[in-house]
Amino acid sequence: MLIFTLRRLSLFVFTMLLLTMLSFSLSFLFPGDAVINLSGAINVTPAQLIELKARYHTDSNIIWQYIIYLKHIISGDLGLSMASQSVISHEIMNLLPATIELSLVALFIAMFIGIPLGFIAAIRHNKLSDNIILSVSMIGYSIPVFWLGLLAILIFSINLGWFPSAGQISLLFEIELVTGIQFIDILLSDSPYKWQAFRDATAHIVLPAFVIAIAPTTIFIRLSRTSMIEVLQTSYIRAASAKGLSFKQIIFRHAIRNALIKIIRHVGLQFASLVTIAMVTEVIFSWPGIGRWLIVSIAQRDYTAIQNGLLVLSCFIFVVHILTDFIYAALNPLARDKKYGT
Repeated sequence: MLIFTLRRLSLFVFTMLLLTMLSFSLSFLFPGDAVINLSGAINVTPAQLIELKARYHTDSNIIWQYIIYLKHIISGDLGLSMASQSVISHEIMNLLPATIELSLVALFIAMFIGIPLGFIAAIRHNKLSDNIILSVSMIGYSIPVFWLGLLAILIFSINLGWFPSAGQISLLFEIELVTGIQFIDILLSDSPYKWQAFRDATAHIVLPAFVIAIAPTTIFIRLSRTSMIEVLQTSYIRAASAKGLSFKQIIFRHAIRNALIKIIRHVGLQFASLVTIAMVTEVIFSWPGIGRWLIVSIAQRDYTAIQNGLLVLSCFIFVVHILTDFIYAALNPLARDKKYGT
């Protein structure tokens, strides 16, 4: 396990170096002065510009400039937003928890719906229910997320009035931000209307979470179906059947737990695509997350926010991948083999 951990950590360091190199190179590819693109300070006097150049060592060679840039990143200095002139690190810390909250809820919905349906399809292999589940999953995967989001707002918000169409919580509730994750902050608050606020936040997150979860749900259906079919064809399942165990006992005692282990390794990959879908959904539902902030920054040509926002979001997604690998390795000792760690 130690060798596996060291390999994962070395891969993380190497990947982060590549990401910082890409982010650093964008400051030279974007229009304008590279120092202004890195710092975000657009309304500077000539004296302040000279000070910024000395701070980022623009007179030095490109390698030393990159090292200085790394020092700024490690210290948390991500510069200023060109659009609002606010500190980018503060904006990201305020917006990222909302994206994490929405993505995690969508991920749980996708797993809660997709994995059981995939297992049912595998158990009913080549039968009517299997074909129906596969057909529905194919249709769900083909629907564009922006169209699905607008359709959900039209039906469930405007016509039926069941759920709110925008925002994270109603303006009637004043909840102090502690962690940035709305549900946790509501539970930690001393408001007498805590549970009303909790129900209101739940109503706000339902539509965007389900819209985001549609595509990952269809993928989990196919992954769990394939995994369960492979498990049911293994020798230990045939041995359990030969011992006289019923099909129900084989499924619940042996097949499900072994099929779930195969699915866990794909959760990190699905989380990356899920965050990408969340960026579009946040714009549609006016969700105050980092995805919406990034898309607005692209529209405003806020180059400093773009490169640092993408860097932080990529780092977060890769951390989720690493954690998923560790969970999978903890559940499956064969994953700690050298072949898997290379």
